[in-house]
Amino acid sequence: MTTDAVLLLTPRINDTGLQLRTAAGHRGLRTHTATAWRAPEELLGSPVHLYGGPLFADAVGGAFGLALLQPPDDFAAGLPAELTGRRLALTTLAEARRLRRPMFLKPPGDKLFPAKVYPDGSGLPGPDALDDDTPVLTSEVVRFHREYRLFVLDGEVRAASRYAVDGDLDVAPLDEDPYHAEVTAFAADVLAASAAVLPSAVVIDVGPLDGDRWAVVEANSAWASGGYACAPEAVLDVVLRAGGPAGDLPETDRRYCRKLPEVVH
Repeated sequence: MTTDAVLLLTPRINDTGLQLRTAAGHRGLRTHTATAWRAPEELLGSPVHLYGGPLFADAVGGAFGLALLQPPDDFAAGLPAELTGRRLALTTLAEARRLRRPMFLKPPGDKLFPAKVYPDGSGLPGPDALDDDTPVLTSEVVRFHREYRLFVLDGEVRAASRYAVDGDLDVAPLDEDPYHAEVTAFAADVLAASAAVLPSAVVIDVGPLDGDRWAVVEANSAWASGGYACAPEAVLDVVLRAGGPAGDLPETDRRYCRKLPEVVH
């Protein structure tokens, strides 16, 4: 990372963005909070790293030549059953609309529709709202007793936090959680099994199901994920890799880059 690099933050800055701005300042990294949903002209030509949601990323990513790493849509569905604890599949919105039983349904990348348990597929957006071939991740309905967020860089957990207990927000640093050793052990199994199918900087959520069977919840883009009680300095390391200049990207990460739209002003 060059000395003139900038961390660009979305206009709708959240708590994690504020923490990253402070952490960046501690290491002498310049930050800029955008005032509109477009690329700030004063930063054009500078090496930019981004932290913000998908809409902001799509609005500014092309102008700055960003490589925004995201996990494959089929990551969770492609894991061994012993790491997911449930049946998962990647399908299309057209197929998901035909479901006639309760399932947990979510768009694997962007928040195109609410991720939740649907009684059947009839409640999903129709073809007038979203294309039939929009990817949908389907999961049998399970209950996670606790959920933990892991910020991963080069196959190593750099920061971790509990964020939910029995479905309710309950945030705590991992080292203050009584199950931290189990989280660490399961994370090692997940990373060993997924080293060849994830970008070098990513977020993975895990937790125990009924019977205390540990499972992967999902994977997300680090540049758009909340840090909860993770150490901001470590989160920043992962974010800088996950959302930075394409020229800095390791060759092995290029297949995980988000496809950015052409923005016309």
